[in-house]
Amino acid sequence: MRICPTCNHQYTDGDGNFCVRDGTALVPLTQSPGPYAQPAGPTGGTQSGPGQGGGAPRQPVSQPASVPPTANQFGAQMTANPQADPARMSQAGGQHTAQPGSVAAAPLERIKCDWCQGTNESTALACRYCGAPLDIKNLVSDSGWREAPRIRDMTEIHFGRSTCQVEGEIVPVAEISLGQGDSVFFEHHVLLWKDDRTPMTVMPLQGGMKRALAGMPFIVSLAHGPGRVAFSRDATGELVVMPLHPGMEVDVREHAFLLASHHIGYSYVRIKGLRNILFGGQGMFMDRFVTGNESGLLILHGYGNVFERRLNPGESIILEPGAFLYKDASVTMNVETQKLSAGFFGGTGMNLARMTGPGRVGIQSMYVHHKTD
Repeated sequence: MRICPTCNHQYTDGDGNFCVRDGTALVPLTQSPGPYAQPAGPTGGTQSGPGQGGGAPRQPVSQPASVPPTANQFGAQMTANPQADPARMSQAGGQHTAQPGSVAAAPLERIKCDWCQGTNESTALACRYCGAPLDIKNLVSDSGWREAPRIRDMTEIHFGRSTCQVEGEIVPVAEISLGQGDSVFFEHHVLLWKDDRTPMTVMPLQGGMKRALAGMPFIVSLAHGPGRVAFSRDATGELVVMPLHPGMEVDVREHAFLLASHHIGYSYVRIKGLRNILFGGQGMFMDRFVTGNESGLLILHGYGNVFERRLNPGESIILEPGAFLYKDASVTMNVETQKLSAGFFGGTGMNLARMTGPGRVGIQSMYVHHKTD
């Protein structure tokens, strides 16, 4: 028998080398580190990513009905509705007052999303915060790569006072219904359509000249609520919906982000030393998204299929740079040249990117080298 050191789920020797719940390498049963500590959900401070693994179907999480209403990460409230035994209620002053010995209501069931850790009603089929299906289990390869959830057509996602509906599957569209006071920012060329009444402005950016010279978008647009607006990339692939909790930092490949809510800070970082990798470019620039005291929603577009792997501290993996999609800011990226010998006729080299944990790394199965790449 073997066991996952993260969630303590046990496996037989023929069940593979990685936990299907969180992608952690399995260890012999005698090396189990102890009880599993549940990660905080959307109301529990910072999270390091959209979610951790999870090979089994989502399990209901019971919550006492007496818990007071708690604001979730996007401003909605999940409210318990305690009800006392009517036979033990008396009316005084126009109000019903529970008498001593009243019967407590049954616990409310919640389903935790394995992708973003959001808690949902037990009858929900998709997570209201990231759109991940709740009625199917995650798919994790033997090497620890987890498929990003395939968001079903017409799935609705909630953030702040607004909603996002994902439409289509081959070239997916994100249709945003913006509430009063909410806004989203985006590269102007991903706009598909908008209501006539939806106002738009330009978001001021620092280092505009450097961004222009590097071929990165130096004009980022803002759409303000109330109103409707829709976005899509001009390519096949899938949308990756990433609820960002307070205090998170995520680095994203340039030209990969579709939109982000206005609570998220936006800047860029340059990865030096990738000039040879990127065929004579200025170096690799990445968009950086940072949350402060408020949560936000970030939506990416990945070419082909998207996969995610969580690296342990000091653990490394080598990527072809064109496959890179996103990473936690805690993951470092360095250049390596893999020399290939051709015997008498000399040799050649491959320029690769070494990603070192801790944190998540996301890749796309089909990639396009943009002119800045």
